[in-house]
Amino acid sequence: MLGATGTIGRATVSALLARGHTVVCPVRNPDNARLILPAAAKLRQCDVTNAESLRDEALQGENFDVLVSCLASRSGAPADAWAIDHKAHCVALAAAQAAGVRQVVLLSAICVQKPHLAFQHAKLAFEAALRDSGLIYSIVRPTAYFKSLSGQLERVRAGKPFLIFGNGELTACKPISDADLAAYLADCLDEEARWNRILPIGGPGPALTPRQQGELLFAAMGQSPRFRSVPVGFLDGIIALLSLGGRFSPRLAAKAELARIGRYYATESMLMLDPATGRYDADATPETGTDTLAEFYGRLVRGEETIDRGEHAVF
Repeated sequence: MLGATGTIGRATVSALLARGHTVVCPVRNPDNARLILPAAAKLRQCDVTNAESLRDEALQGENFDVLVSCLASRSGAPADAWAIDHKAHCVALAAAQAAGVRQVVLLSAICVQKPHLAFQHAKLAFEAALRDSGLIYSIVRPTAYFKSLSGQLERVRAGKPFLIFGNGELTACKPISDADLAAYLADCLDEEARWNRILPIGGPGPALTPRQQGELLFAAMGQSPRFRSVPVGFLDGIIALLSLGGRFSPRLAAKAELARIGRYYATESMLMLDPATGRYDADATPETGTDTLAEFYGRLVRGEETIDRGEHAVF
């Protein structure tokens, strides 16, 4: 399994083990991985971007049945996206086929249905390679994760208003928990109805706007909601300045792409897109699981959950 040490990856390893599967995890640092992964997971040190390392150090000449990948680029910047979301997956696919793998379960993202960004195009390029591989595939495209909607906890805790773009109702999503998504991914191995399909999936509804997400967070903290609106044009100005600087500096060019990612999520819903109308459809967005964002916020406020949002943070 690729991407085992990420938050979704860790949950998926546990879900696979709970279903009786033997799980081999190629990792960069086994000592660190052992601290966060179940003892039953088999850890093998390797570089997942290197074909020889995957073959010799991860697969070790053994035969495998399924490749499960929760691997994703950390930042979404172009170089990172094409190196991980596309190239590393292509390398892993070839190695997996040589090891006898006949089925692949891939964690993708629902935002690729309307691609404007480098990481979306990189994901789509590998999705196409997987569909053309002749292997059984399940391409799972989840909506927003709980952790990605939790970045303003400390702002609210410090007495600051919850930031929204526009009126806070420009977008909506059906957030999904790590455990519910992991269960869905693990069940793809045996549920033939999910084979050779692209599978958009959200958590239990209804769809929530950013304003509603803020209201849930304030409720979890026992506070009255307070909001501050940020114009979308503010992001446009940042993007324009960074893009100008990016003509002379690769570092600023990468920051411009990150700003474009932020704008995308500020203006596009993470729901099923109706290609005929160009509109997002909450009712058409499938649901799974039972864990709600309100319950997660409650656990987060009580200290029963922690989040590590890394380089994906917008606020």
